Amino acid sequence: MIADFRYGDLAAGDFPTLLWKRAVDAAIARRPDRLSYGDPQGVPELRAALQAYLWRARGLRCEPGQIVVVNGSQQGLDLCARLLLDPGDRFVMENPGYAMARHIFSSVGAEAIPVPVDAEGLRTEELEKTSARLAYVTPSHQFPLGGVLPVARRRALLDWARREAAFVIEDDYDSEFRYDISPVPPLHALAEEGEGAPVIYLGTVSKTLSPTLRLGYLVLPPALTESFAVAKQLMDRHTAALEQAALAALLESGAYERHIRRLRRRNAERRATLIDALQRHFGEAIRIEGDAAGLHLLAWLDALPAAAAAPLRAAALRRQIGIHPVAPLYAPDAPQPDSLGLMMGYGALEPKRIDRAVIALKAAVEEVA
Repeated sequence: MIADFRYGDLAAGDFPTLLWKRAVDAAIARRPDRLSYGDPQGVPELRAALQAYLWRARGLRCEPGQIVVVNGSQQGLDLCARLLLDPGDRFVMENPGYAMARHIFSSVGAEAIPVPVDAEGLRTEELEKTSARLAYVTPSHQFPLGGVLPVARRRALLDWARREAAFVIEDDYDSEFRYDISPVPPLHALAEEGEGAPVIYLGTVSKTLSPTLRLGYLVLPPALTESFAVAKQLMDRHTAALEQAALAALLESGAYERHIRRLRRRNAERRATLIDALQRHFGEAIRIEGDAAGLHLLAWLDALPAAAAAPLRAAALRRQIGIHPVAPLYAPDAPQPDSLGLMMGYGALEPKRIDRAVIALKAAVEEVA
């Protein structure tokens, strides 16, 4: 395979192997008096380190007692679905949006209400005619279109949630990576200022360290922490303590943030190389969106219909290129895009292979056109 543009993959060489090994070895060396089950909310040292990190990195104020460490963001979403939704409840989903979240919420018998997004994220004016128990949003980098929700829309979303007595789940899945824009305060910070309803903040290290670690965390309104802690304990007792201790050590020492700064530079190079190659080889035949942040961009091939996705994927695979159309991320009963859009993840790409991959992709497009 020359290149696979699958979103969510990271380059193995970007993982801080030596730092992680030292942190794990140090955690193992701290021999406890006995081996026993831990706090279902997470290792206290990690929750304290996350509290400090979130304030430094995101301007988010919370107490360690509001944090529940989970096995990746998927478990965080599953806990939200089990505890906040009943069969027949309605939940707001960005359309297009994160399909796994839609499936998790639907699995408890709730009904998805797809709300369209544009270049600035969720179209909050559409909420005026919507009643729901919960809203799931990705305001820092809308998944998958890439928009950043403006402050005015954030306030409108929180006002709607307050009127509906609804919860807002803020999935901040890759906010560490910004290139052409300044950070926007998280919804959680606005809610703290009295702007709206309870916000549940969902974070992960899957984009900064590795998706294989399965480490994420929820920042909950105080009224919800006990019920989430009990549910976490019933589900799997607690997240693996060794990995929690290692992450806490990286956060406490500053090594985690130094690693992120290095990773941001590497991904900025990958992003710039990919955009340059797409523009040089496709010219006006391609339209690039959502590239100002995160680890993916959206490439629209307006001359190809959305129905060309399957033949293009096959033509690309014959040339050892993995591509991933955006259409499956649209709600099945909502309007679909007319033209073919590709989600192009670059977090695992070797910069020296990107130009070759784009040339092969263009050849596949020409075969299908």
